[in-house]
Amino acid sequence: EHPLASAIVAGAEERGAAVAETSDFEAHTGKGVSGTVEGRRVALGNAAIFDELGIDAGALAARAEELRSEGQTAMFVAVDDRAAGLLGVADPIKETSADAVAMLHEDGVRIVMLTGDSATTARAVAKQLGIDEVLADMLPEDKAKAVRELQQQGHVVAMAGDGVNDAPALAQADVGIAMGTGTDVAM
Repeated sequence: EHPLASAIVAGAEERGAAVAETSDFEAHTGKGVSGTVEGRRVALGNAAIFDELGIDAGALAARAEELRSEGQTAMFVAVDDRAAGLLGVADPIKETSADAVAMLHEDGVRIVMLTGDSATTARAVAKQLGIDEVLADMLPEDKAKAVRELQQQGHVVAMAGDGVNDAPALAQADVGIAMGTGTDVAM
């Protein structure tokens, strides 16, 4: 149900990979997923899932930071509790996004990016778009708390999001904008 999961599955299928059955599936909210695939324990997610599972990223950590500096989300893959690979996924920035941010700025709107992505990735994207502030490495409850704090400071908050990780913040915001391609819970 996560947009990144859809991108990974679509990319694997485009390359002719078969999607194997998974058992013992577990979603680690804001971190990634794990399960058993063909008898092997597999985990996929951000650095926090490796921390949670006690897995050392080793040399993959440096490559992940390179991907992040390019605006990509770096996702680690572990097989049988050992680092096995790294995926870099990037949402292409729509041509109209920077203009939309500029128009919002002209209307006096402050733009804050709340993301589960790493600070490096978020800053790279924010720089391209002219976003005012970045709060990164956030779990879903952190996003809702940040929205609440902005409201307590007297701000009217509109939150746009597309996934399970955004649902608590969308509900907390004065205006919740669920993307049309988002998950059912976000909408």
